[in-house]
Amino acid sequence: MIGYMTLSLHIPQAQSLKDKRHVLKGIVEGMRRKYNVSIAEMGEQNLHQRATLGVACVSNDQAQVHRVLEAVHGAIESRPDALVCAVAMEML
Repeated sequence: MIGYMTLSLHIPQAQSLKDKRHVLKGIVEGMRRKYNVSIAEMGEQNLHQRATLGVACVSNDQAQVHRVLEAVHGAIESRPDALVCAVAMEML
């Protein structure tokens, strides 16, 4: 089972692409380390306050994939430096 999630983020305090990269680096490295998922910035690389992240998880148990993606969503949503604007999740 493969689970895939996209998250649209708003990073209100980012005044430059460098600020944005700093926030995203913390998110990406933290999610990889804590949840063992594949995660990367997928779009809006030229906008300093917007980002789209893609997250993928693979397991033989659909419920486990769903739990991991929900945990990642919750962890990102609880961060004070990024606001989650939209989420889409799909199971393959």
